[in-house]
Amino acid sequence: MKIPFSPPHIDQDVINEVMDTLQSGWITTGPKVRLLEQMSAEMTGVQHAVCVNSWTSGALLTYKWLGVGPGDEVIMPAYTYAATALSVMHAGAKPVMVDVLDDFTVDPQKIKEAITERTKAILVVDIGGWPCDYDAIHRIAASEETKKLFVAANDIQKQFGRPIVIADAAHSLGALYNGKPAALGADITIVSLHAVKNITTAEGGVICLNLPAPFDNEAVYKWMKLNSLNGQTADALAKSQSGRWRYDIVSLGMKINMPDVCAAIGVAQMRKYKSELLPERKRIFDHYTRFFQNKEWAIMPTYQDTGRQSSYHLFLLRIKGITEAQRDKMIQLISETGASVNVHFVPMPMLTLFKENGYDIKDYPVAYRNYAAEISLPVYTQLTDEQCSFIEEQVALAYNAVV
Repeated sequence: MKIPFSPPHIDQDVINEVMDTLQSGWITTGPKVRLLEQMSAEMTGVQHAVCVNSWTSGALLTYKWLGVGPGDEVIMPAYTYAATALSVMHAGAKPVMVDVLDDFTVDPQKIKEAITERTKAILVVDIGGWPCDYDAIHRIAASEETKKLFVAANDIQKQFGRPIVIADAAHSLGALYNGKPAALGADITIVSLHAVKNITTAEGGVICLNLPAPFDNEAVYKWMKLNSLNGQTADALAKSQSGRWRYDIVSLGMKINMPDVCAAIGVAQMRKYKSELLPERKRIFDHYTRFFQNKEWAIMPTYQDTGRQSSYHLFLLRIKGITEAQRDKMIQLISETGASVNVHFVPMPMLTLFKENGYDIKDYPVAYRNYAAEISLPVYTQLTDEQCSFIEEQVALAYNAVV
């Protein structure tokens, strides 16, 4: 049985929405992007959301607004995709990696220990769609001890008076924290709309603004829109209107806007996300859980408790007591049957770029332990119960063969 790992959800509603855009005669940034921003803000519970062409672009624009640069530090978990750190490095700052908890989310105590006078932001990751402990993280960020260490380099940082909390929510659109959208757990939350995400625009990202007083979230939204399009005072749609050709360049902006033809995919999926797409992902989580809860060697991901609910992006199965080499052999055997599985992620300190910059996986024992035992199982709306059963059987057979 051939089962891909993560195909995008493209149904007739998506095709119709994209065709509507193509036939409209307007395919770059315009009304569909604005609609997706409104829908994203509603989904995440924030006042304003800014669509850009990738999660990484969204992070770079956020650091530009905040004034993060050379000499600054951004704390983050070692267990995440490389873009989390690469965006910080592109801004000229230093990623300060800390270890994670058994549930894959960042360890708040390790954050506390890593804060220095150079810390400008705390970048946390809702890995697999499972929200971090935002209450603990905010207590640390807003503590008097942290505030005394904080050194502001500009007026925006002075208004915070502490490190900003940014959520890498690439996986967690639709997740809940204390009964509310998890995006409300951070000052700024950045979502990915890449092809493999719960909602996609092929490539894309959304910056969700939840800035505290005295910040004006609408003013920040306008600044980000301006600076996502070269610092230009009129976008292409506005300039296309009769007699409205004149524009100005008022800042050193970037070219990271999302086009309408991409936004259309996300709009179609967003309309049915809570009612259809998210429940289907939970169905798959429940199916896997029913099978693996009877296996003493299986460690299943937490996806709901009294305070948190996952977005069901990744089923991060771990095999108890297994070595990295045994895990790799299991993946090989499973893949040979036609069932695609994966690993999320190789911890950043194990990757060449970061090793060359002085990071050592020995400093992150929990991250390595989670990684060495982890096998990601497919989760997507088109996956049938029969295919789930086949995947489960192949994992069990591979375990018996290897261990």
